[in-house]
Amino acid sequence: MSARYFRSSDLQFKDDVEGARYWSVALDRAMLTYFEVAPKSRFERHAHESEQITLVLDGVLYFELDDGLVAVGAGEAIAVPSNVPHAVFTGTEAARAVDAWSPIPIKYRADA
Repeated sequence: MSARYFRSSDLQFKDDVEGARYWSVALDRAMLTYFEVAPKSRFERHAHESEQITLVLDGVLYFELDDGLVAVGAGEAIAVPSNVPHAVFTGTEAARAVDAWSPIPIKYRADA
């Protein structure tokens, strides 16, 4: 496999996540996702096999974890290990973030 280049025209937004729109690029074992999350949006408590690292670009994303609430602001990151339950939400302002995933979540795998 050789390197893949994605022009901005290749990065088409999807809106199948309520309150957010995103695009993603992936290789065999890693994926990067860019998210724009509307104000007062919530991703209910969930867990996944993939490790997730989120870097917030603008706004604040609130992560509910078993050991408390973490407000991740612009320029900050949070790393969520595999199978750790969490919920994520925004307050009264929108947020933009990028997520790195490994392995690629099942719903995005070519072999799923």
